[in-house]
Amino acid sequence: MLPQITANTAKTEAMKKQTKTTKAKETKVARDFSCEAPDAQNVYLAGTFNDWDPTLIPLKKQKTGIWTTSLDLAPGRYEYKFIVDGEWCCLPNCSDDHDCPTGVTNEHGTMNKVLEIS
Repeated sequence: MLPQITANTAKTEAMKKQTKTTKAKETKVARDFSCEAPDAQNVYLAGTFNDWDPTLIPLKKQKTGIWTTSLDLAPGRYEYKFIVDGEWCCLPNCSDDHDCPTGVTNEHGTMNKVLEIS
């Protein structure tokens, strides 16, 4: 009997885990990110949603010169930056010296953009 109980317990735990994963997927929301940098060769997105990895999320250049990507994110507060040709910035036109209108100061004394999903 004991092996059967163990098997049932393992099956129940696996089902619970799958249910949690399904629920987590259901709560994610697609968010678009865009960066106007018509002369850039490459643009990436880094933030708290990807452990600030500067090469994990490349943006795709549109004919208009705007770079875009979309991410599925769970509700929460996220900080992020664009990496335009290797330079970290809130936006290409911001000096990163406290003049980004939708930014917050980070521990490095520069600005991060903020996204809140409820």
